[in-house]
Formats: sequence, structure tokens, C-alpha cells
Amino acid sequence: MNTSLLNAAKSASFWPRGTVYGTLLNFRGEIATLSAQMTQPPYKAPPRAPVLFVKTANTWSASGAPVPVPAHVPQVEVGATIAIVMGSAAGVEYVLMNDISVPHASFFRPPVKFKCLDGFLGVGAQRVRPGPAFDVTKLKLEVRINDQLCQTIDFSHMVRSATQLRTDVAEFMSLREGDVLMLGSDCLPGGGRPLARVGDRIDINVPGMPAFGILSNTLVAAAL
Repeated sequence: MNTSLLNAAKSASFWPRGTVYGTLLNFRGEIATLSAQMTQPPYKAPPRAPVLFVKTANTWSASGAPVPVPAHVPQVEVGATIAIVMGSAAGVEYVLMNDISVPHASFFRPPVKFKCLDGFLGVGAQRVRPGPAFDVTKLKLEVRINDQLCQTIDFSHMVRSATQLRTDVAEFMSLREGDVLMLGSDCLPGGGRPLARVGDRIDINVPGMPAFGILSNTLVAAAL
């Protein structure tokens, strides 16, 4: 997508106005996979509070935009998720995101050099304002790479619900209007997350919820 088209896409769809926070270890599958590591030094216990990190503005990629992958990175992890967009007062909206990262072993302190590369956050175009019957825990995400279904994420498997996550985060920091808080991304049954490489197209959607649209990004080789 050229610059003029990308700017047009941003103006016509959602684009973050505040800080975007990622959340780790918010799915029971992650906890089960990493439980042995959590008891090792230096922490020797699972985290008691939400584990957050920042996806800086240089990482944001609009849906439909190419994501540049450096030559030294053979493959990336797909971190499909739903994020809360903080509104005024108690109002919130939800949007799809793809927390792309270079595969790494750190989970208590996510390293910036693996998670904050240029373009490494796919941002969904459509926000969904929840109605009375809306329940995030009843939603599922489907992740496709080159049209092949490679992961289904069930949000009933979260450790903290969207409401509980906001409450727990509020105990140690403020979330302001325009900030975005990702709910986390589950791992595959055997551990790890779906892997993609240059040339692959990643599509993320919520079956039965067309209002979310499809978050789609293609991985391309970064310019030298």
C-alpha cells in the first residue's frame, strides 16, 4: 500500500490516539505451558499482577498495510488478540490487533528489541461498541496464514476477563481516554504461537461478528 492510500485508510478507520499496551500471560494455556519457568530464578513464582508492555507508535500498521521484516528475522510470531479502546467515562470499544514479535523466551519482561520493530502491530480498522448482550468471553478469533486456518483463540480461556484486567491494571497505573489495552493472545496447544515469514498474509477475524472486519497484513522484506 502506498503512502497516500495508507494515510487515507488511517483517516477512514480506527487509529490509536493514546498508548497501546500489550498483555502477557492472560490465557490459561500460556500459564500451563510456562508454569515450570515461572518457578525458576529470578522470580520463583507466577506474576501476581498483569504483565504489560508497550507497543510504541513506530510498530503500528493499518489493516491492509505491509509489515516490513528485517533480513535477520527468519520468521515472526503472530499474536492475534482483541483490544479495549478506552473511551470517555466508562465507555469502551473493542478492536482487533496482531501483536507481531520476533520469537523469544522472555515473558516477565518482554524485550523491546523483539516486540517493537517497525510495523510490528497490526491495527484493525473497525471498532465495535459493545451492546447489552456483548460478552468478550463468548468470542473466538480465527487466525489464517495464506488462507489456511492455523489457530482459533477462545476468549473464555482468559485468566482475567476484560473487566477484571482493567480493574487490576488500574491498581498500579491509569488508563486514559484513547489508550488501548490488549487482552492477550493464547498459545497453540503444544505451546508457542503461529509462525509466519516474508511473503505470508495474516488474516484475523471473529466468526459471526462481521462488525470487527478482517485484520489483514502481509509480511514483506524490509528495505535495506
